[in-house]
Amino acid sequence: MISLADFGSFHVGGRRVLISGKPTETLHFTGATSFENDPNGAYHIEQAYVQYFIPAERKHDLPVLLVHGGGMTGANWETTPDGRTGWLHRFLEAGFATYVIDNVERGRAGWCALPDQWEGAPVMRSEEQAWVLFRFGTLEGFSSGKTFEGSQFPVEALGNFAKQFVPRWTTTTDIMRQGVIAALERIGPCAVICHSQGGDLTLETIARRPDLVRHVVALEPSGFPDPANAVDPGTQHWLFMMGDFIEANPFWVDLMERTQTAADGLTALGADASLLHLPKQDVLGNSHMLMMDRNSDRIADLTIDWLAQRL
Repeated sequence: MISLADFGSFHVGGRRVLISGKPTETLHFTGATSFENDPNGAYHIEQAYVQYFIPAERKHDLPVLLVHGGGMTGANWETTPDGRTGWLHRFLEAGFATYVIDNVERGRAGWCALPDQWEGAPVMRSEEQAWVLFRFGTLEGFSSGKTFEGSQFPVEALGNFAKQFVPRWTTTTDIMRQGVIAALERIGPCAVICHSQGGDLTLETIARRPDLVRHVVALEPSGFPDPANAVDPGTQHWLFMMGDFIEANPFWVDLMERTQTAADGLTALGADASLLHLPKQDVLGNSHMLMMDRNSDRIADLTIDWLAQRL
C-alpha cells in the first residue's frame, strides 16, 4: 500500500500557433446534427505532459523523472503488460517523489493535427517489429511465439504490450528534447531514469545541465552524451544498463559498443560512469523492455540501490 501526500499533473513547453485564412467547415458530432467549425485561431502544440506522485513518507529529497522510449508513453512505467505493478510503484515504495512524462507527440501530451507544422507522416510499430527489435525472439519464431531461450519478457501479454504503441514522428527529435528540458526546469534538480529513445533525447542535454541532473540511469539508450560537452562531469553519476541476447542483432551489438565508449569517455573526464551488463551480474534473459520483464522488480532494486548509494 502506497500513501501519497500529493499527486497531480501539468503541461510544459510548446508553442502557440496562429491559423488564419481557412474556410469554415461543417462537422457532425455524436448527439448533434451539425456544427459550424471555424478552424482559424490560436492553438497550442508541442507541449509535454508530466504526472507526479509525492509519497507520504518521502525518504529522499531528490525526485526521479521517468522518461519513456520511442513510440511509447509514460504508461511503460505504470503497469507491466501482464498486470504486475511497474517501476512507478517501486520508486514510490522506495520513498522517491516520482514524475512520469508523456513527451511531445505522445499520450496525454497530444500530437499536432494542424497541417504543415511537422515534416513527414507518423509511423506505428507492429508486433513483429517489436518482437525482433526488442529481442523477444527471431522473426521466424514470431508466429509460434518461440522466444529466445530463457527470455524474461511476458510474451503471453504481447497484445497488451502492443496496445501501448502510439504514433511517432521521425522529425521531432529537437522538439522532444525541448519538452524534456521544460519538464526538468519545472521539476528542478532530480535523478533521471531514461529508456531507449528517452536516452537519445536526454543524455546529451543532461551532460550540459549538472545543475538539473546529477544522477542518470540509462536503460539501453539509443543515443549518448558527447563527453566533450559535459559541463561538470566530476559531479555527475551515470549508470548505463544493458540486457541479454545482445548478440542476436547487429543493431544491439553496435549500441553495446557505443554505450561502453560513452561510459569510458565520461569516466576519463572524472565522472562516476559505468556500464552494467546484466548477464555478467547473473541477471539473465532480459529484453529491451527491462521495466516489463518478469524480473523487473529485481532490476528496479538494482537501480534504486545504485541511486541510494549516491544520494
